[in-house]
Amino acid sequence: MKFEPITKQKTVPKQQEVEQGLLLVRSANECIQNAKSQPIPLKLCGELWFEGEVSILFADTNVGKSILVVQIADNISRGIQAGVFHSEAPAQYILYLDFELSDKQFEKRYSVEWEHHYQWDNHFLRVQINANFSDFVEFEKQLFAEIEASIQQYGSKILIVDNITYLSMESNESSKNALPLMKYLTKLKNQFGLSLLVLAHTPKRLNPSNPLSINDLAGSRQLANFADSVFCIGRSNQGSSIRYIKQLKARSCAMMEEVWVCDLSKPYNFLGFEFLNTDYEYNHLKPKKEADEEMKTMISTMKAETPDISLSKMAEAIGTNKMKIKRLIDKNNL
Repeated sequence: MKFEPITKQKTVPKQQEVEQGLLLVRSANECIQNAKSQPIPLKLCGELWFEGEVSILFADTNVGKSILVVQIADNISRGIQAGVFHSEAPAQYILYLDFELSDKQFEKRYSVEWEHHYQWDNHFLRVQINANFSDFVEFEKQLFAEIEASIQQYGSKILIVDNITYLSMESNESSKNALPLMKYLTKLKNQFGLSLLVLAHTPKRLNPSNPLSINDLAGSRQLANFADSVFCIGRSNQGSSIRYIKQLKARSCAMMEEVWVCDLSKPYNFLGFEFLNTDYEYNHLKPKKEADEEMKTMISTMKAETPDISLSKMAEAIGTNKMKIKRLIDKNNL
């Protein structure tokens, strides 16, 4: 996969190429002196995302990751400095690449039955795929060229991608496809001095009794290695609308031991996360016994519908491993 930016690179003489090559060797003191001349990175979403970072947010389907990033984007566009999702940066343009919702679906989330619409700040720019575009042979090249053009046109330093799957015509659940995408995004960050928040998903249904980890991220290691910070959203067993936000990787601050517990609600015309309290993740996980009972039911259903289904297929569908499936079958005579 090859990405070609539209910005032209300056031609460098051969002699200069040798002098200014790939590696930059300096003393540690020189590195510190250089860092002292740079501004201190400001928070863009509490302790979860800082200026100049490539950050990844992931969650299972319909947990609310798009809802959360819109809330984060709204705060940044207005320069809101209150609450756990606060931004320390001044109000500024933000490009939100929304490859998920139609205009009408977006309207429904941020209105009261199609009326009394939420009023956005003009710094909030929502970017979508043009439905009339048909040259899918050149899809990736055109997509990345126009992303760069939009960054330059509005002078935006904040880019949110919802979600990474739409950056390629190929599946991104494998690290093979994730690697060039993250390399491109890192290059984009360095070229334009951006802060990037990239949404990803879990490739399978999570075992609800297990804590969330980076291993639950599709293309996990390759994606996480290129990210400065990673956080995720989990469902809580304390209520259908309760979610928790967990920090999994951080380079600009200490890792949080607890999770943020939130209520996903819409009190008027804005669907969003209302912070409730901090807590330990294990208080929000489904008890192992209850999770096993749920797995047993799923195994019985799958075997009834497809008698010759393999252990691998069942494990993939449930979100666990073959040995776990085999133990449950043998123990319960399923």
